[in-house]
Amino acid sequence: MDVRVGAQGVGRVKNPDALDDYLQRWNLRNPELLAQSPRGAVYAVHQNAEKVVLKLFTAIGAEDEADGAVALRYFDGQGAVRLLAYDDRAHLLEYAGDEELAPMVSQGDDLAAAGIIAGVLNQLHRPRPALPTPKLRTLPQRFASLFSRAAQEETAGEASIYVRGARVAERLLAHPRDECVLHGDIQHHNIRRHPVRGWLAYDPKGLYGERLYDTANALCNPATARDRVLSETRLLEVSQVLADGMGVQVERLRAFVFAYACLSASWPDKPEGSEVQQWFLTVARNAERHL
Repeated sequence: MDVRVGAQGVGRVKNPDALDDYLQRWNLRNPELLAQSPRGAVYAVHQNAEKVVLKLFTAIGAEDEADGAVALRYFDGQGAVRLLAYDDRAHLLEYAGDEELAPMVSQGDDLAAAGIIAGVLNQLHRPRPALPTPKLRTLPQRFASLFSRAAQEETAGEASIYVRGARVAERLLAHPRDECVLHGDIQHHNIRRHPVRGWLAYDPKGLYGERLYDTANALCNPATARDRVLSETRLLEVSQVLADGMGVQVERLRAFVFAYACLSASWPDKPEGSEVQQWFLTVARNAERHL
């Protein structure tokens, strides 16, 4: 669910009956609405004396969040918030803390933030005894939108950035390295500092594939530092910090950034010519020059 936990914490509850049901079922109290979207609503609540997070889903949100729950169970609190209770309509989560990672970038600590992201990813990606069930979506499935757009443009005789991005993605996915369960949406707005357990990721998509995929969105974020994110120099600096921190090849990491940024620009929810689409295409062009 693409929501941001904000300070205002106000809004209208769309389905108070569902909220009351989960307050009783999971022994929760003092709900405070933090965010709301077509995918659902997010509340700060208390269970006993502990602050936790309750996420209630619409039908669209429930489908989107199902793999996220699988990933959180698999991570089991290592580098991510703990999933305390769940069903098809709701998740109860450990509260990640009040300190978000994104402000570090605007405050001039971008490279330090990248080091933190590398550390979080190392925890999430560490080997575990068995893969989760049910199976998660794979990266070839994730890249379907890019492959579709590239095929259409190739048929029309265009050699666009989408075509080039699809070719790079196909090459990477044909020979994957270090496959594992992925968060799927690692970026500065999805990492906070827990007062006891340190930096934790939340809001995973839940995917399976090469671990370098999880680095790509960090090079497209945070949205609150536009000039910094769209800088080619920044892409080179941050990708090097991530590669060094994770012990991976920086050239392959940048190839994933290029492919991912092309994918993000190709998604149907990015209107043609929109600012957000151009944002991803700028990152893609910056990365392509260093493949």
